[in-house]
Amino acid sequence: MIHLTNISKQYGSQILFKKASLQILKGTRTGLVGANGTGKTTLFHLITGEDEADGGDISFAKKIKIGYFSQNVGEMSGRSALAEVMAGSADVTALGAAMKEMEASMAEPMADDAMAALLDRYGEAAEAFENRGGYDLENRAQTVLTGLGIGPGDYGRPVESFSGGWKMRIALAKILTINPNVLLLDEPTNHLDMESIIWLENWLVNDFKGALLMTCHDHDFMNRVVSRVIEVANYTTTAYGGNYDFYIREREIRMAQLLASYRRQQEMLAKEENFIARFKARVSHAAQVQSRIKKLEKIERIELPESQQVIKFKFGLIPRSGEDVVLMDRLGKTWESAGENPKTILRNVSGVIPRQAKVAVVGVNGAGKSTFLKMLAGKTEPTEGTARIGASVKTGYFSQHAMDILDENKTVFETVQEALPLENIGVIRNLCAAFLFSGDDVDKKIKQLSGGEKSRVVLATLLGRPLNFLILDEPTNHLDIQSREILLGALKEFEGTLVLVSHDRHFLRSLVDQVFEINQGKMTVYKGDYEYYLSKTGHAHKAI
Repeated sequence: MIHLTNISKQYGSQILFKKASLQILKGTRTGLVGANGTGKTTLFHLITGEDEADGGDISFAKKIKIGYFSQNVGEMSGRSALAEVMAGSADVTALGAAMKEMEASMAEPMADDAMAALLDRYGEAAEAFENRGGYDLENRAQTVLTGLGIGPGDYGRPVESFSGGWKMRIALAKILTINPNVLLLDEPTNHLDMESIIWLENWLVNDFKGALLMTCHDHDFMNRVVSRVIEVANYTTTAYGGNYDFYIREREIRMAQLLASYRRQQEMLAKEENFIARFKARVSHAAQVQSRIKKLEKIERIELPESQQVIKFKFGLIPRSGEDVVLMDRLGKTWESAGENPKTILRNVSGVIPRQAKVAVVGVNGAGKSTFLKMLAGKTEPTEGTARIGASVKTGYFSQHAMDILDENKTVFETVQEALPLENIGVIRNLCAAFLFSGDDVDKKIKQLSGGEKSRVVLATLLGRPLNFLILDEPTNHLDIQSREILLGALKEFEGTLVLVSHDRHFLRSLVDQVFEINQGKMTVYKGDYEYYLSKTGHAHKAI
């Protein structure tokens, strides 16, 4: 359907691709992986025509319809949520309007020849309208919106009244509703809650019939949706036939083989170069020396790929807390807003979070997960009962809003140093490097950073401190899969107590030993890991 052949692309001195090739074939489900900055988004832009290759060829099948979802949704205003989604299929709605005009014309008297010609045009339009899904367009738009968490009560809401994260859902719904035969998705699970992620996963697996190319930092989502992975690295693309887990295993095998071949070649080259150095001055060996020089010139040198940078972090000494880290006694929270009915988030929650517990807080979007974490962290007061912090507990709290209160005029180094004022320059630089800010990067101002980079700064300021109780609200947002794995490994080794909210099922599966579910103001405690929670609640079939 789409073929990119021998593509070259660079921006200034930054080379992204050298004779890279990629194919999107009919019905294929492909995951696009690679470190930040290797060119994944550029590939999307080359396919959509937003950018042009410096060399190579891009060819498309006839009558191809491409849908592209990116993190840049643009301006939205002047329409309802449903109208905005349907506006993505403007060509289909225009065709429907033309059919209505033709139907009106058919009711008017006209010559037989004119009527025959009109009927022919109407038949062609009706066939095209049906093929493009025109007859169920509105129903399809409603189904997708509901699946992404925007229910019937919000179909008519103006899009400008939605927050940025909800606008992303509307933009995603618009792309899915057009029913393209090639779907390009750049991080589609960002800003989605667990229920919407699972709905999208099922929709892509069971309902979408076209070809898919996507980037995604959700390990489980990638595993279930894709059957092919293309790695973007070292100026080229490499295809792997299998899901994400297969790619990881196969890449390790290929890397081991490549490293072995590289070492053998280096040994051979060293021997040849040593022979040339020893005998180049001897006339009796001149022919042999020249022969070996020519041999070396013809050899294609094996190059090892540049290692992908990921977070490399280990906790320092963790001070011991008391056995009871949080004691909750009839804890409750009700939000009150002028002109609206009070909304009870939690009521009558009692219990203990023990030392070294690793707790996941789960529930549908808006259930009160973040509010519960804020009460534990002392960022908001309960309206009833107490959440008392135990003896010798040193608390650290991470939220997405923490990125918004960073001083944008300070550098990365200054921000981390301010959080750890007693540490020396060497320790601060090492901590910055662990979170991928090395060399001149530490002198970047916060306002120059991307969302992912800001997230890493906040994590560095938090995890570098001697804390024994971590409260983390979506810590993996904006981190790529490799960096998530490193953070996961560090948190597994964390000897303190952890309470977190995350929509990354792989993260929860691998880490937690208790689950607190919030549902309609009640909290249910499951004293087992995430799989135990899924089996007890009957959600296991949804989250596989």
